[in-house]
Amino acid sequence: MSLNEITQGMSEKVAKNGAISGKAVTFDFGSDGAVRIDGRADPATVTNDNGDTDCRIKVSMSDFMDMASGKQNPQMAFMMGKLKVEGDMGIAMQLGKLLG
Repeated sequence: MSLNEITQGMSEKVAKNGAISGKAVTFDFGSDGAVRIDGRADPATVTNDNGDTDCRIKVSMSDFMDMASGKQNPQMAFMMGKLKVEGDMGIAMQLGKLLG
């Protein structure tokens, strides 16, 4: 799956489920790019901007895809060091509801 496809999928989920109001979260895929969900905007936006954020989740695109498809448990990925959270951990804990 490409960065554009992930961005589109997240846009659809945010349109359906809303965003974390007043907060921005970035999925940082390293050299593969980033996806930023900005709940500060009204309506919430999903872009490939790698700018200011309240929570940054660093994960490889392949590990992200495994988590999105249910092949990998996000908590286990975090424990194994495959997923790193910088900033507000509370936001990371809310992402399951947002993206589920």
